[in-house]
Amino acid sequence: MTVTSWPIAEPGPLREPTVWRIDLTLDEIWRHACLAALSEDERARAARFLRLEDRDRYAASHAALRHILAGALGTDPGLLRFRSGAAGKPELDGPWRDRLAFNLSHSGRIGLIGLSPAGRIGVDVELTRPLSDCLGLARSHFSRAEIAALEAQPPADRQAAFYACWTRKEAFVKALGAGLSFPLNRFVVAVPPEPAALVSLDGSAQAARGWSLQHLDPAPDHVGAVAIQGEGPACLLRSLDADWSTNLA
Repeated sequence: MTVTSWPIAEPGPLREPTVWRIDLTLDEIWRHACLAALSEDERARAARFLRLEDRDRYAASHAALRHILAGALGTDPGLLRFRSGAAGKPELDGPWRDRLAFNLSHSGRIGLIGLSPAGRIGVDVELTRPLSDCLGLARSHFSRAEIAALEAQPPADRQAAFYACWTRKEAFVKALGAGLSFPLNRFVVAVPPEPAALVSLDGSAQAARGWSLQHLDPAPDHVGAVAIQGEGPACLLRSLDADWSTNLA
């Protein structure tokens, strides 16, 4: 299912899986506010980026993550603590450990943050830039079924289908928390015009039924997806107000 409505809301108690959309375009004042909202370790990571644009988007996305998690957990953003999971995926630590699952992705000017009160969740967003050989990329990473589906696309539709397939696969791998150790050809997702779905996992359609996928259109020239553990759980879509960073001051 493709959903284009992202109602503006304030973070609050979490009752069902939710994906938040964040505009990462900030002015100079709120760039400093975002950096100030981060931990010392996060500020150090932000400082390692060579490009100012990358530093700012890292700071904005992680400040938004703290803001949204704090609203869901009823705590102060600065008190939140994190740890790395088995494959390096960030998880909540301290008194919030195992309270909820979350995942973050950003590309271009858009960030997506997925939260789930029960079960794993993964999100991915990509700025759709022109690709010279999307079929070549697919043949290097995708399953045979996905490659065949892309080859059958009209050339004018192929790049959009590739990006949709890519974000669906990335969202699922991120939900697993397995990192690069999980090959993208170990599972099959539906390729547009088919609705987003996990078709098979390690050759098993039964194993795939334990997950749901949803296609996302978060902004012009951006495409995304969310993967949620569970059979068809509802997923709310929410958007932070354009002035969300003023709440950090």
